[in-house]
Amino acid sequence: MQSPTSEHLRAALEERDEADDKRPRYRAVFISDLHLGTPGCQAGALLDFLRESSSERLYLVGDIIDGWQLRRRWYWPQQHNDVVQKLLRRARKGSRVIFVPGNHDEFARQFLDHQFGGIEVVEEAVHVTATGQRLWVTHGDYFDGVIQYAKWLAYVGDTLYEWALKLNRYLNHWRAKLGLPYWSLSAYLKLKVKKAVNFISDFEVAVAREAKKRGHHGVICGHIHHAEMREIDGVLYCNDGDWVESLTALVEHHDGRLEIVHWGQVLAGVIADARDGRKRATSTVEPDPAEEAVPALMSQP
Repeated sequence: MQSPTSEHLRAALEERDEADDKRPRYRAVFISDLHLGTPGCQAGALLDFLRESSSERLYLVGDIIDGWQLRRRWYWPQQHNDVVQKLLRRARKGSRVIFVPGNHDEFARQFLDHQFGGIEVVEEAVHVTATGQRLWVTHGDYFDGVIQYAKWLAYVGDTLYEWALKLNRYLNHWRAKLGLPYWSLSAYLKLKVKKAVNFISDFEVAVAREAKKRGHHGVICGHIHHAEMREIDGVLYCNDGDWVESLTALVEHHDGRLEIVHWGQVLAGVIADARDGRKRATSTVEPDPAEEAVPALMSQP
């Protein structure tokens, strides 16, 4: 059963579609770090994004299913199953869906060069943009020293991150009640703690250097849950973020232009447009249940 918040949000999206039936269609979409199988996965928002973002190619850039946490505790609500079905349906309807496994779904690496329901499983990929740029697609965990040389420490860090997300959900539950926007504790710490900032910077430089060494114009990765697009030593570095907190994706338009889509901001705009439309349609302004849909949605487990 859908929550009232999800119903309000979907109604707002449908209202916008009635006004403008042109859905965005991209040449390629890149998403990673969905972490299906965990309470932190924002499956409802992800489903809305997938419905609104048809593309010729869809790259799943690792950590789609969180095998680490599923081994500890089984968690698989209906919305997570809906996401999988949506991805399979995308492949059946003609989109090329390419899955590059990450460290949390490393179990899929034993099925490299196979297809499941039309979804291709590969260790890495090279995407050529409309302008001829060759972009190396990899999850990025091979450039994480903790993952490679101290995996036990990575498991400890994953458990601590799970606790941080639980605390974050409680904080944002109350922030939503107060009418405050979503705030990410872990993202705040990543940007404030010197070691975390240095780790992100070192990771980005290492991945960009490897892409340059391989002769590519750029790289697209995930893993560190930090959406970014910038040039590093003449190489285009792109990270598509995650669907636990940032709700971001990297998209390529048909003219070859690359863009990071911040879906939470898109949803906020959709709801604001719907609210403004209702205000213009009536002289009596009544409370809009969709107004708090985004912060409430992002605070849900």
